[in-house]
Formats: sequence, C-alpha cells, structure tokens
Amino acid sequence: MSEPATRPVAPSQDPKGVILGASAYACWGLFPAFFGLLAFAAPVEILAHRIVWTMLLMLVVVLLLGQGRALLRMGARNWALVAAASLFISINWGMYIYGVVSGRVVETALGYFINPLVSVLIGVIIFRERLSRAQTVALGLGALAVIVLTLDYGYPPYIALSLAFSFALYGVTKKLIPIDPRQSVAGETLVAAPLALIVLGWLALHGQGSFLDGGAPHVLLLIAAGPVTAIPLLLFAGAAQRVPLVTMGLLQYLTPSLQMAWGVIVLREDMPASRWLGFAIIWLALAILTTDLVRRYRGRRARRMRSVSAPA
Repeated sequence: MSEPATRPVAPSQDPKGVILGASAYACWGLFPAFFGLLAFAAPVEILAHRIVWTMLLMLVVVLLLGQGRALLRMGARNWALVAAASLFISINWGMYIYGVVSGRVVETALGYFINPLVSVLIGVIIFRERLSRAQTVALGLGALAVIVLTLDYGYPPYIALSLAFSFALYGVTKKLIPIDPRQSVAGETLVAAPLALIVLGWLALHGQGSFLDGGAPHVLLLIAAGPVTAIPLLLFAGAAQRVPLVTMGLLQYLTPSLQMAWGVIVLREDMPASRWLGFAIIWLALAILTTDLVRRYRGRRARRMRSVSAPA
C-alpha cells in the first residue's frame, strides 16, 4: 500500500494566536472607555485626528517592516480598493465616535452584534451565495429584532445599522485587496489623511478646534487615538495568521459584549424590557448562525482529515 498523501491540513489552534485575537477584540470592546474621554471635541475633529495619527503610526510600522516600496507600488487597482476600504472604515469610525460621544454606547454594541448577520446578507446580494436553512432563520430573526428595536427607539437604530453595514462592506473590500493588512491600513489612512488635515485646518482657522484648547491633556488624548486604533489592528493581523477563521468569528462577540456591558453597567444607559427583547432576538439569531458555522467548519475539517489519511 502506498504512503498517505501529504495534502495540507487546516491550521491547528495556536494559543498565542488566540491570545492575540482575544486581546484585539478586548481592546475594541474597551474603546468606549477611551473615546468617552474625547467628548471635549466634536466627533468630526476626533475622526480627523484618529485618521492622521493612525496614518503616521502605520507608516512607521510599514517602514520598519521594509514594506515602504511595496506600499508605493500597489498598482491602480489595489489603490482603488484601498480607497473604497478607506471610505467604509472612515464611515465606521465616524459613526462609532458619534455614538460614544452622544452617549449611545449600547446602540454601537448592537451594530457589532448585527454585523455577522449583515455579512451573510451581503454575501447573498454581492456574491450570490446560497443560504443554508440556519442562515435563513438567523437573517429572519435579525430583521425581526431590527423591527422590535425600531419600535422601541421610535426610529430605526441608524447608528447600529451604519456600523454593521460599513464594517461588513469594509470586510468584503479587504478580502479583495491582495496585500499585507498593515500595508492596507497604512494606505487606507493615507488616502483619508488629506481630507482629515483639511478638516483640522478649517477648524483651527475658525477657532473651533480643541487640540490646543485644553493644554497637554487634550493634545495627548487626541494623539493617543493613533496608537489606540493601530494596536488592536496589529494584534488582529497577528491572530489572523495563526488561528482558523471560525475561531476569529467566535472571538468577535467579545467586542460588542464588552461595549454593551460598559453602556449598561458603567454609563447606566436606559434598557427597557422591549430593548432587551430586541437584543435577545439578535443573540438567538447569532447562536443559530454560530452553531451552523461551527458545524460546517467541523464537517470540512473532518473531510480534510479523511482525505489526508486516505491512500494516494
């Protein structure tokens, strides 16, 4: 009998990768604690500073990694995709900042709970993917939850929906960019930086900027928006290379869970029974979606293992 074929096996669970991934999602989950400190500035000014300081830090990272030339030589198609990603992530960052500064942290958490459902929906619309029965049920429950929360709020949860759709579209665009994610983030902020600098210049010219108004504390907090943004991105990049996507998919729920806990426990945002009902429906939808994801992953892994051990 011939020796077993040496086909590639799915990556095993790397403890370091899990720690990196959990750390990234925990950082994102604690963002309300940081961005709440920036309430002295307008959301548009915070966004502009976030873009500029993240760009500077990511350019340093790219140069230290020796990827500067690769960034400049990405080609027109890649730059167009990077520009699209820049648009989606700028919308996402801006809406998130607005949600936190306006005291609607729970609604921002809702956006990231909805995000996996929106990603499935976009897969159907853009990539013509076929829905499984579990995915169909999950999407139906997600739509029902949005209706319940719309009745509760008195208006559609536009912050949550904007966050979910912008991040899902950002994720789709990132899948189409065949470059190192650190180069991509550097490029995304580089594309957005000219407009961000114009905004900061206009605010300073009209005496509406707050960068220097509060002295060193304001300066340091706004500059810190750069590393606070970049560090979890770098942690995420390291995790994505070490653990299966299904693990990252499970870890992602850590972010909205922490954000919601901050909004409910620390900020004591109003949570009537009807709002809890809307969230409960979302959680049920996510439980169904996640169970289906894990089942499919285990099935694919079992088939790969059987093919590896089969005679060549």
